[in-house]
Amino acid sequence: MSHLSRRSLIQGAASLATLSLLGSERSHARAVDSPPKLGNGAVILFQGDSITDSGRLKSDAEPNSERALGKGYAQMLAGEILHSHPDLGLKIFNRGISGNKVPDLAARWQADTIDLKPNVLSILIGVNDLWHTFAFGNKFKGTVKDYEDGYRSLLERTLKECPGVRIVICEPFTTRTSPEFKPLADYAAVSKKLAAEMKLTFVPFQSVFDQAVKAAPAPFWLGDGIHPTMAGYALMSRAWREAVGI
Repeated sequence: MSHLSRRSLIQGAASLATLSLLGSERSHARAVDSPPKLGNGAVILFQGDSITDSGRLKSDAEPNSERALGKGYAQMLAGEILHSHPDLGLKIFNRGISGNKVPDLAARWQADTIDLKPNVLSILIGVNDLWHTFAFGNKFKGTVKDYEDGYRSLLERTLKECPGVRIVICEPFTTRTSPEFKPLADYAAVSKKLAAEMKLTFVPFQSVFDQAVKAAPAPFWLGDGIHPTMAGYALMSRAWREAVGI
């Protein structure tokens, strides 16, 4: 088989696997949360850790700024959404910060979320809530329960203080298989549970990457098992749009 044919086969398999997965998960998302209706001047905000941050220029606080949106899925999505809705005057922000955990989000939630008055809020958080419990000298003592309680508090506050906001819960993910990362499945389960309980949209990123590695090796999607490559970010962007419906 030629190199080109083999590559085409891999790409085709990845697309089919991903579409199949997204189709079933999208049906679940729509059952609990209809697609956001974007009005004139609507604000879309991406929150999270390094995966969302993706090297954004933090001194640039303007919406729709290429430098302020980073080099990952938030920028990809911003470009696609702005292209699809050029007449709405949308304002898209990225406020992800590398290394953040749920307590870090809570500490900056007023300025970086509530004050921006988002109409659509996308949150991806969780991998550091696990990772930091065994990295950096075990200085962080958080548990799955702490993650759930803190996350729930943030969501309840946001729903109360930003009436009408549509919240998108993104599943934390990894392709690392070492024992210390296995508990991430519990954090992912919490994110899905909160989305279901509060009738929020859920983006099944772990499931998407689990399907994707059947078509190409894990490093093709997540270079170090956590941070996405260009292909990984593109897959995230597609999964997010499919689940959210924008």
